[in-house]
Amino acid sequence: MESSENTPLNESITQSWINREKSVHIQFYRRLPVVFERGRGCYLYDVEGNRYIDLVAGIAVCALGHCHPKLVERLKTQLEKLMHTSNLFYTIPQIELAEKLREITGMDFFFFCNSGTEAVEASLKVSRKVTGRKKFVAFTGSFHGRTMGALSVTWKEMFRKPFLPLVEPVEFAEFNSVESLKKKVDENTAAVIVEPIQGEGGVNVADEDFLNAVFELKEKYGYLVIFDEVQTGFGRTGRWFAKDHFNLQPDVMAMAKGMGSGFPVGGIGVSGEVAEKLGSGEHASTFGGNPLACSAALATIEVIEEEKLVENAKKMGKVLKDALYEVFGNSRGMGLMLAVNCEGAFELVNRALKSFLLINATSESSLRFVPPLVIGKEEIEIARDTLSGIV
Repeated sequence: MESSENTPLNESITQSWINREKSVHIQFYRRLPVVFERGRGCYLYDVEGNRYIDLVAGIAVCALGHCHPKLVERLKTQLEKLMHTSNLFYTIPQIELAEKLREITGMDFFFFCNSGTEAVEASLKVSRKVTGRKKFVAFTGSFHGRTMGALSVTWKEMFRKPFLPLVEPVEFAEFNSVESLKKKVDENTAAVIVEPIQGEGGVNVADEDFLNAVFELKEKYGYLVIFDEVQTGFGRTGRWFAKDHFNLQPDVMAMAKGMGSGFPVGGIGVSGEVAEKLGSGEHASTFGGNPLACSAALATIEVIEEEKLVENAKKMGKVLKDALYEVFGNSRGMGLMLAVNCEGAFELVNRALKSFLLINATSESSLRFVPPLVIGKEEIEIARDTLSGIV
């Protein structure tokens, strides 16, 4: 059913699926009461056939929208050839992806994994190995993942507290405060890890002077700089990577989310100087960089280039930012990574769902908007009008 004529959810069908999920799945997630069945472009369809405009994109993952034909075709082709061999052997898609990433990132060497948190774990391990130091400095508002290492450099206490003790030592400086940063870094610091734009923290954009200070202090103390571009990468902010807005090149960069436009794939890029100090057996991943994942990433990058989606993110980002300001009286962010301040944000998410619009709250007072990079003015105008009617 491709019609945009939506009907109220059929509780008997939707609820039956929800009840089945609750009977078999650990209840880690607080899901919204909708069951999705398929998607196309900027739209998702539930089991009732209702169509929703998607301004979440799998949390900044579905860069090409849902089921982009070229991505689907590339995956089908690769499925018929080879899915997995392990990293005991060479495979062509992995080599081709590393070559392409060198071109668009400016980083020199790459390692592939399956997720953003794994990319952060690899970044932390690399930093300790290369520097011989233990301490990490992260920032208030940061989110880097849920595994023990990534969680250790994640700010929010509710994520960290149940799992203490975590990796130590870690110190948190105030985001965008040069003075706070100066008090935390020292000769024992292995790495400073920073999101150029904090995602889960509420879409907080780093100040240019602040990021420059991170690199200036690096010269004094000799630590590595890790950029967590898991959410900001692959055109999301109107540049290939958020680092490009600041003309800065980190020692290590973590990538994932939009990298495969829905297929699980992540990785890190490192400088040549860092790579020289890394050797065989010091890190690994069984599934990381498998031919299917690398093909998904290659197809994603090719479509972003062919359809000029980096440019579209910049252009439509301005349209969406203006639309959000019109509704909420405030908006912030870069490209198609935007947020607004709004009291009662979680309740507004529920009201939007009932109006067939998917949005995301990062806190009770903040909404995040990270739609597919293929979004156009029509979808933005519908979203604006919908939000205007429920705010």
